[in-house]
Amino acid sequence: MNQKLQKKISNLENIERFPASELFEFIHITKDDNVLDLGAGTGYISLPIAERVKHVYAFDYDEDILTYLDNKALERNIINISTVAGNFKDIPLENQTIDVALASIALHEVQPLAAALKEIHRTLNEKGLFLCIEIEKTETSTGPRVSSADMETEIHAAGFSILDKVFPSTKIANQPVYIILAQKNEKTEEIE
Repeated sequence: MNQKLQKKISNLENIERFPASELFEFIHITKDDNVLDLGAGTGYISLPIAERVKHVYAFDYDEDILTYLDNKALERNIINISTVAGNFKDIPLENQTIDVALASIALHEVQPLAAALKEIHRTLNEKGLFLCIEIEKTETSTGPRVSSADMETEIHAAGFSILDKVFPSTKIANQPVYIILAQKNEKTEEIE
């Protein structure tokens, strides 16, 4: 493994995150669900959620990181994770194959955001759930951020209904976090 990849894996493994176990409290998941973990990285959501669902699609643009995740899953004897490399604006999954999609600190850098949300919407089954966790945009934010109000507007525009919006006390890198739970609208026109 090259040094650059080792450093990236180390950073991803040691980054301060919203605890995956707490995320599961916001969504109803079952053993029959197919889950899409957007920006899966080293698997901090994919690995623990795999034991609770039928199948996990661990999606990321970085194939080397996904190879690392594949190896971690094999070491733990987890066989229901498929890694999928690609672009958030062109997710290589069939229409309506996902029951729950999760994006944890993954969408703030995607431009245009609407294209990624359209793709998430396309992959979800009717009434599919989308859980978005992001760092709130503030006056002191560094790096790209999307405010909770802007994210909510974009999620609505992509064909979702907002079921819940939470501002937990948990912070990431000493910055406020928001969680939006949305559901794919039953009857939505295909969004152009």
